[in-house]
Amino acid sequence: MTDERKLELEKQCLNFRRELIDLLHSIQTGHPGGSLSSVEIMTSLYFELMNIDPGNPEMEGRDRFILSKGHAAPMLYLVLAEKGFFPKEELKSLRQINSMLQGHPCVHKTPGVELSTGPLGLGLSAGLGMALSERMKGSKAYTYVLMGDGEIQEGAVWEAAMSASKFKADHLIGILDNNGVQLDGTLEEIMPMGDLKAKWESFGWRVLSCDGHDVEDFCQTVAEAKKTEGQPVIIIAKTVKGKGISFMEGKNTWHGKAINDEEYKKAKEELGGEE
Repeated sequence: MTDERKLELEKQCLNFRRELIDLLHSIQTGHPGGSLSSVEIMTSLYFELMNIDPGNPEMEGRDRFILSKGHAAPMLYLVLAEKGFFPKEELKSLRQINSMLQGHPCVHKTPGVELSTGPLGLGLSAGLGMALSERMKGSKAYTYVLMGDGEIQEGAVWEAAMSASKFKADHLIGILDNNGVQLDGTLEEIMPMGDLKAKWESFGWRVLSCDGHDVEDFCQTVAEAKKTEGQPVIIIAKTVKGKGISFMEGKNTWHGKAINDEEYKKAKEELGGEE
């Protein structure tokens, strides 16, 4: 990745953070913490790595992205709108009755969404099915599944992990948004997950790690993951919940809290945006 391209992606990430705060403040609902921790991951996938066509969302042989941590939907919607899957004007209707942009992604309502998510723990198994289906069709497409820290406490995740290893799903790439914080506290407080690298390796996965807020590091790690044959890969992306806004960073209280006027003003100042 050239320095110029890295700078472009970083600028896009900053713009997304500004737009996210504007959007969530305006509707007084949504999930800022987990959306902010996944900005660089989703931006890199959609603007640098994935083979997709906004003009043809159902394109054969496309790469697929599953937001298994569905509460980060606001960030996904910003990315999809920016890519042209639907008009940006639709963003104003987020989480409203009959909106195409529900509080969690809905495959039946929103162009570009590959799977309805919200109940945690379901994305990896569905992603495995998609990856195996593509393999049966002779496609070289990749399926990416973004999971949250708290989410991998769900047993269904590990059932899918075992199956992916058995079926040698080497075009399935899991991504862990490893911010260490979930709804009610830190991972260590709620349900310690131990040595994540050793745990995933014991289930037959190749494990890679990166800085989830460094677009170049993330893209290079995905490139390395794609070299793997006969084995699924998970990327443990170290992130910060609420990244970019000091009073939100690392705080479980910002998992799904509305942003008041004073907090909005401070956030905009930190992000360099207009009041």
